Amino acid sequence: MPSALITGANRGIGLAFARSFAADGWRVYGCCRQPDKARELKDLAGQVTVHRLDVTDGLQVAGLARELAGQPVDILLNNAGIYGSRTGFGETEFDVWPQVFQVNVMAPLRLAERFVEQVTQSERKLIVNISSRMGSIGENSSGGGYVYRSSKAALNMVAKSLSIDLAGRGITVLTFHPGWVQTDMGGPNAAVTAGESVAGMRAVIERLTSADNGRFFTHDGGEIPW
Repeated sequence: MPSALITGANRGIGLAFARSFAADGWRVYGCCRQPDKARELKDLAGQVTVHRLDVTDGLQVAGLARELAGQPVDILLNNAGIYGSRTGFGETEFDVWPQVFQVNVMAPLRLAERFVEQVTQSERKLIVNISSRMGSIGENSSGGGYVYRSSKAALNMVAKSLSIDLAGRGITVLTFHPGWVQTDMGGPNAAVTAGESVAGMRAVIERLTSADNGRFFTHDGGEIPW
């Protein structure tokens, strides 16, 4: 039975991933900060277990890695993320920047370091990072979004380095822009539902080869410049 460990699995894209994998018979390790409030995640049918995890808490991450020691993880899915300040130039809330970097950049690397053995033991050997087109320097033509943009650009660099450092273990590292998705972050007027975004990303994942290691894709399979 293939397995996926998903951060931020209690809502939005993370919940849609959990629902999709569980429906296809995968074992799902759904991680969130407050499992007692994750009713939809807990109610999913299938092989789903819910784990308390604040991705910024190194001790919690290490504890979960010990709990799942020896359990193969086919896909480590770094989904948890926050936007932070939406203010423009001249109004930057600098005090929120470190928190955004903790969640969007440091946590995915921490998860990769702690769970690399479980991923190595699996058949699929994938680390998937949910980034954003807003992290592409090549596509930035509108400016603004300093806090969020910089965090996703940094995540992209982390993912690229992981793709090089872990290639010898047979691990493929992939980065996605999930689209403008109807989530708490994307808002109700977004163009794509969470289910549609996840279906597209899973289709890309299913046709991956080793040549795709370290690439940055849209949810429908297009490639984004760094």
